[in-house]
Amino acid sequence: MALRLSSSLLKSGNGQALQQLNKFSTSTKTWSRGQKAFATFAGMTIGGAGALLYALESSVSASSDNVHSPHQNWSHNGLISSLDHASIRRGYEVYKQVCAACHSMQYIAYRNLVGVSHTEAEAKAEAEEAQIKDGPNDLGEYFMRPGKLSDYFPSPYPNEEAARAANNGAYPPDLSWIVSARKGGEDYIFALLTGYVDPPAGINLREGQYYNPYFPGGAIGMAQALYNEAMEYSDGTPATASQLAKDVSVFLKWASEPEHDVRKRMLIKAAGIFTILAALTYYIKRHKWSALKTRKIAYYPKHKSQ
Repeated sequence: MALRLSSSLLKSGNGQALQQLNKFSTSTKTWSRGQKAFATFAGMTIGGAGALLYALESSVSASSDNVHSPHQNWSHNGLISSLDHASIRRGYEVYKQVCAACHSMQYIAYRNLVGVSHTEAEAKAEAEEAQIKDGPNDLGEYFMRPGKLSDYFPSPYPNEEAARAANNGAYPPDLSWIVSARKGGEDYIFALLTGYVDPPAGINLREGQYYNPYFPGGAIGMAQALYNEAMEYSDGTPATASQLAKDVSVFLKWASEPEHDVRKRMLIKAAGIFTILAALTYYIKRHKWSALKTRKIAYYPKHKSQ
């Protein structure tokens, strides 16, 4: 088809071939008035729907009754910045000594700590401290055994009903993906853990409830858990309330996104590879087109005497 059309164009005065080529063109000049009107209407509708969704989302956030968590200057917020692995280790200690009394992390195994915050020997020692229900054995009985690297963090309660009964009807959420599941991410976790205050005038709390302006509704069933010197770090870092909240927030960030550092390393590799490919592409383009772009076309009319 392409050869037939190109050969027909070589013939002088062949306007029919040009009309055939116009049929294959996607230029808007060939659109009818109705097609242009429909395209304009579709673009305005899609743009208006996007603006409406954005406005509704902003209005819902603005009308919520909880205070928005302030943005913190996390060390891993940079484009190629990794998580603070020393902070991850300290955050695990906070979870183990404070948070694990009520909250589970059923999707995190002890083997996930290897190479991130602990060595293999240290992770094995941490797993062996836990008692894991296993079985049945040859007699059909379940038994408790020391944990292994392949075991997941044990839950403090056998089921949801037991968890609610121990917490005045409130169910402590699993913390495995809590950072990804909450708007604000680690900023929300840090603000929630450090944001406990006395309820303002006119706010009545039921027994077993506490006031935290960063929690939806303000009334939260979890008491303030982090205080200055509430525990001791193994590396000697001063255990202030803000330091405890910061470290456990980083640990929960890693738990929600264990591929965080791998993803950023891949970005660095991809940027390097695409930079090399872009340079080669530019060189080849210049090399192949230089003969055409430097070509000079000259016209020498014949004299009447010739």
